[in-house]
Amino acid sequence: MSLFLGKIHYWLYNKIIWYEKIEKDIIKWAQEKKLPIGTWVQDINEKHGPPLEPEPLEQLIDTSNIHGWLQERIESAELRQAALVTQVLNRNMDYKKDLTEIYKNQGKAAAADYQGNAATPEEIFNALNDYILEGMPCDRVNEIVSSSDREFVWKSAICLHTPYWKKVEGNVNNFYELREAWVKAFVEELNPDFIYVRSVDNTHRITRK
Repeated sequence: MSLFLGKIHYWLYNKIIWYEKIEKDIIKWAQEKKLPIGTWVQDINEKHGPPLEPEPLEQLIDTSNIHGWLQERIESAELRQAALVTQVLNRNMDYKKDLTEIYKNQGKAAAADYQGNAATPEEIFNALNDYILEGMPCDRVNEIVSSSDREFVWKSAICLHTPYWKKVEGNVNNFYELREAWVKAFVEELNPDFIYVRSVDNTHRITRK
């Protein structure tokens, strides 16, 4: 167990915060649609834990178990979002169009927030990795297939998300469709000279137009 917070812990905490922003946007949208979001949120938070408080990481984290605390926050955020999306789509599958727009808008917002270089496909991938939530760094979800000035290709070696969606009796394909919209919006907002494509075998490409 670690007693010290490092750059990687703040980096991961920021990714969780961005993930929870989608949750907040969905809740706001559901309120406007007059859906029973208050009941849903109360039930979801009781089962899976509430979102993080708007406090600095050092005031929230259990410094005697930094890794465990971050892992628990990831699991809680994943389960809440899976449950929330599932509730919405169980009510009406046509709502997926609205959810897709929410994810797109948040992807664009994340791209606008990024302050680093994004001139090459690999730099865009690195920027994406600063925002997208794929478990803990030790999970090593992504495997790089190839990298050039024209294209960066990677594969998802494992899926960390399916267990969360199964637990809430949801369809993980909904997650991948929504996240694909998020990533596409992020990449193309960050650098309009590139496009993002995900293949059916979970191969991902950032390609120069």
